[in-house]
Amino acid sequence: MRLNPLRRPAPQADHPFWRIWEVGTSGHSTVYRLTKGRIGGTFQGAPVALVDSVGRKSGKRRTHPLLCIEDGQNLVVVASKGGVDRHPAWYHNLMAKPDTRANWYGDVREVRARETSGKERERLWEKMTEVYPTYNDYQRRTERQIPVIVLEPR
Repeated sequence: MRLNPLRRPAPQADHPFWRIWEVGTSGHSTVYRLTKGRIGGTFQGAPVALVDSVGRKSGKRRTHPLLCIEDGQNLVVVASKGGVDRHPAWYHNLMAKPDTRANWYGDVREVRARETSGKERERLWEKMTEVYPTYNDYQRRTERQIPVIVLEPR
């Protein structure tokens, strides 16, 4: 009998998997930029944006390929990290320094990040799970509420 990987717990935030993941996302971001998202612009059918964050401690700018949708002029991303027990570092960095950039298929936008709540979060969570239903599995893996982030034009 084969186990469903979504039934197993996600590798926790300090697991070596995430270091390997970061190396892979760096290459992904490079290809995305070079092709304006023609390569690397989707994951399992869901659109991808490159979102920058600046480290709270390091001050280093990092780029994160994140599943993303448009909502009017805004971009929307989810801080799931596969349903681990902690929010991803990029989430904390964006909340500390919300003014950043997002690359949406070659259109580089100056944006300001903010976390949603209430009915807005519910509406956007629903939209995100329509394009990537696995987010519901991620939410079931963890007790934390997975944040939904809006990137508004500056």
